[in-house]
Amino acid sequence: MSGPGWIIPEWPSPPGVRAVATLRTGGTSVGPFASMNLGDHVGDDPAAVAANRARLVAELGLPVEPCWLRQVHGTTVVEAAPGLAVPPEADAAVTGLPGLACAVLTADCLPVLLARRDGSRVGAAHAGWRGLVAGVVEATVARLCADGGRPADVLAWLGPAIGAGAYEVGADVREAVLAGDPGAGDALRPGRPGHWWLDLYAAARRRLARAGVTEVHGGAWCTATEAGRFFSYRRDGRCGRQATLIWRV
Repeated sequence: MSGPGWIIPEWPSPPGVRAVATLRTGGTSVGPFASMNLGDHVGDDPAAVAANRARLVAELGLPVEPCWLRQVHGTTVVEAAPGLAVPPEADAAVTGLPGLACAVLTADCLPVLLARRDGSRVGAAHAGWRGLVAGVVEATVARLCADGGRPADVLAWLGPAIGAGAYEVGADVREAVLAGDPGAGDALRPGRPGHWWLDLYAAARRRLARAGVTEVHGGAWCTATEAGRFFSYRRDGRCGRQATLIWRV
C-alpha cells in the first residue's frame, strides 16, 4: 500500500508502531537527485536535502528529526537518540522511545525493519551484501532483544531493494555470501560465466531465521527496474537515497 510519496508496510503492525518507506517522488531536489532525495552525502544541494527532510518530518507528523546514521556497510547498532549534531557511524538503530524514528537510507541495499510484537521496541538496519555477510541483521535482532526479549517475538519487514533479477555479482561476492552462510545457495542463481544473480531478500530471510525471527513480511520490489519510484545506484551511479523508517507513537 502506498501513501503520498511513500510505501506503508503491509504487516501485522504491533500496537503503536508506525513505518514507511519513501519513494523518490515528492521532493525539491533536481537532476540525478530528483526529487525526494534524503541523503546528505551524495552531492545534492544541502538546502534541498534539508527541505526534503523537513517535509518528511512534517508529513509523517514526527515530533523530532529521525535518527539518521552515517552508514558504512558494517554491523554497528546504536541506541537511537534525538537531536544528534553528528550522525553516529552505524548501520542500524533501535529504540524504545516514542516519537523517535529509526531510519536507514538506501538506493539498492536492503532496509530491514524490526519490531517486538508488543510494540515496546523497534529498529531499522541497512543490509547490503556486505552487511548481511558481516551479520548486521543478527546484531540488530540481538540489540533489540538485549533487555531479555525473545527473537521469536520479533516481526520483520523487508523494504525496497534491488531485485534478484537485476543484481548480478561476481565470484568474490558469491564466495563471501556462502562463507557466512553455507546454505545460502538458494539465494544465488547462475548467470553468465563467472557471475551469479543474488537475491538479497532470500539471503536476509535466511539470516533472520538464523537469528530466531520467523515472521517476515515485504520484499516485493526492485529498485533497479522501478526507475519512476526508486533511486538505484546500480542503475544510475550518481543518485539520491530513499529512506525507510520505523517509530513508536
